[in-house]
Amino acid sequence: MGSHRNGFTKESFILSVDVGTTSIRCHVYDKEAEIRGSCSTMVVPLYPEVGHVEMDPEAIWEGFITVVKGAVQDAGVHMRQIEALGISTQRATFTTWDRRTGIPFHNFISWQDQRAADLVKSWNRSCTMTAIQGVMKVLYFFTRQKRLLSASRLVFSPQHVTFRLVWALTHYKQVRQAATKGNCCFGTIDTWLLFKLTKGKVHATDYSNASSTGIFDAYQMCWSGFLSSMVSIPLSIFPKVENTSYDFGYTDPSIFGLPIPIMSVIADQQAAMFGECCFDVGDVKITMGTGTFVDINTGNTPHTSSAGLYPLVGWKIGSEVVYLAEGNAADTGTAIKWAQELELFSDVQETSDMAYSVSDSDGVCFVPSFNGLQAPLNDPKACASLMGLKQSTTKSHLIRAILESVAFRNKQLYDTTLRETHIPITKIRVDGGVSTNNFVMQLTADLFGRKVSRPHHYEMSCLGAAFVAGLGVGYWSSREELKKLQRADDAFLPKGVPNGSASSPSREYVPVIQSWEKALRRSMNWYKP
Repeated sequence: MGSHRNGFTKESFILSVDVGTTSIRCHVYDKEAEIRGSCSTMVVPLYPEVGHVEMDPEAIWEGFITVVKGAVQDAGVHMRQIEALGISTQRATFTTWDRRTGIPFHNFISWQDQRAADLVKSWNRSCTMTAIQGVMKVLYFFTRQKRLLSASRLVFSPQHVTFRLVWALTHYKQVRQAATKGNCCFGTIDTWLLFKLTKGKVHATDYSNASSTGIFDAYQMCWSGFLSSMVSIPLSIFPKVENTSYDFGYTDPSIFGLPIPIMSVIADQQAAMFGECCFDVGDVKITMGTGTFVDINTGNTPHTSSAGLYPLVGWKIGSEVVYLAEGNAADTGTAIKWAQELELFSDVQETSDMAYSVSDSDGVCFVPSFNGLQAPLNDPKACASLMGLKQSTTKSHLIRAILESVAFRNKQLYDTTLRETHIPITKIRVDGGVSTNNFVMQLTADLFGRKVSRPHHYEMSCLGAAFVAGLGVGYWSSREELKKLQRADDAFLPKGVPNGSASSPSREYVPVIQSWEKALRRSMNWYKP
């Protein structure tokens, strides 16, 4: 238990921070992976114009410092007892700053931001793209190289950094000038925090974060020179890409009073995957937070998709690289929060009971698309909608329709994952704030026709970053040890199935899903370009 000094045992801890879309959280973990102290603060999004979503870099930095100091204080321990710091962050949210002064040129442009949607659309329809896809198809035919097949199916998405960065280079003169002179640093939130924590010594990211930008070649494991030259992004602005478990250096002693080793930097979905101990091929993790993310461990090969699943680096530790295929739905927590702001309910905890209080949604369908529809539909112009309203519709029917839509999107993403990867599923673990909703969990298990497990700690991104950092300093010895630390889960079994491995999901839901799919189609392409 740490080092013995003068006969006293000094307990040591791992510190982990998760910078999410709505909050920044810090936990202090002990050897048993129990949380000994916590602190959190809200992230305040800025909406300078319709479709623009930003965050203030200084506010993120101050929030980070606040939660670290607060969690250590809450745990009643000293900074010197912290063995390592791990950082998990939301992905594809970026800013650019001056390499010499460290001053940002603009706010963080969020992954939810839609300013580049039209640019993305025109590129996806362009002759250039058609030509590239055609050439890659031919090359793939002759070489059978998976990365060429992947390039032949290249489709840009507003959630990737690529065109939001092109937008910034086009609209902010300072960024362009600094890039020309070699003084411009690009970074996602993790990179910005590393830069600030080391007083400008480190301009780096890890493979999981880099692969989530859309500008990284997961096959070659480097920034894509091809993509960058295609859209005129100078490669000089990108950070160095390091392993997920890596000694990134120490925090500057002026910040926390003494230096703390930064031992892991990992993207939040990949971190949740690690926290759930989804180390084996076929392990599936579903995170239901602001959005829903379905990830499957595809082992040491990137998955080449045709339906918009994205091949990501899960983590690189030592020489081992683990890849994931991911599908996502942008509006999960957002849909429930929206219903709360309309005062359809007061406490989130009551939504499950409200949904169960009616036998069905009375024909009401909700399309959760405040930020467009992602895989497998891939329509950024879709609108959110409520259809099939009647005079007999009550609040409970509306809540049930909203919660059902979350489970239906889970099913859509899960089916796409199965169809695309052909990997036998070994286990399914669900985390994130919305996973505390029993109605959504049970319906998801029914629709999958499989057992779905929910851990007792649902903030898995923080735990994952702590696990990677802890392994890096030898605080925990192996992944086997981490698996043993997993608490008993809540298991949701599909209805009417004794062992939880049905092949056909609830039949009663077939017509409901059919009418929901009809509602989806009617909501598509609503916002005309």
